[in-house]
Amino acid sequence: MTNLTVKSLRFYHEQGVLVPSHVESGSGYRFYAQSKIETARLIALLRDLEFSIAEIKQIISSHDDDADIVAFLESRQSEIRDRMRNDRRIDGLLKKIIHHEKEAVTTMTQTSYEVEEKTVDPMLVASIRMKGKYSDCGSGFGKIGRKFGRHICGKAMMLHHDGEYKADDADFEAAMPIKKGTSTDEISVHQLPGGRCLSLMHLGPYEELRRSYEKMLTYISSKDMTCSMPTREVYHKGPGMIFRGNPKKYLTEIQFMVESE
Repeated sequence: MTNLTVKSLRFYHEQGVLVPSHVESGSGYRFYAQSKIETARLIALLRDLEFSIAEIKQIISSHDDDADIVAFLESRQSEIRDRMRNDRRIDGLLKKIIHHEKEAVTTMTQTSYEVEEKTVDPMLVASIRMKGKYSDCGSGFGKIGRKFGRHICGKAMMLHHDGEYKADDADFEAAMPIKKGTSTDEISVHQLPGGRCLSLMHLGPYEELRRSYEKMLTYISSKDMTCSMPTREVYHKGPGMIFRGNPKKYLTEIQFMVESE
């Protein structure tokens, strides 16, 4: 009659929300008068709407018409909409992580780890020019992420403006491709040119990137090519959003833009 289980009836009795008309002393059976049926159905409906026991007590004791509890209903609706917005945000974040990891695995299995010549398209990037250690780029990525969030449309990258490795006073940009945006006092939004480039995938820790750079420079010398600054590092897989991950599986693409003849 009420679609409430025995367990639910016992619980609501203990909470003082739906008190039986009579409890048999020997068996403990609960008996409910006909007038309790409507109250039981009301409790079931309010629980379906995710009202708390305390709220149900207040509603039942003080109100007897839908119009009287509009404020309760509006509050519940507002909470659900907030939760839906948060669920959509989490769903978007999960999609981003899943897509990134699946893409990285595909790239890893299809890569030759040899220098390749290819063409890259121009892209709009948000970047922060920095001086210091290469590891400082994380703070730059964080600032860009907080500012441009949903407008980010590609992998994090570092633009190197030095012609050689520098341990402590490197000149570089932390950059991320974006769909749109405008510059701020700290973040520059600008077009990164496209064109012909040399590409080499590096599998392993960042500390071992030097051997891949040596391989790239050897190739450039053998082909008598001239490349322009800045050089680029594109991070296909690095520390994850959940786990730091295994540095041996980090996948970094080194790009040198070839100057037109």
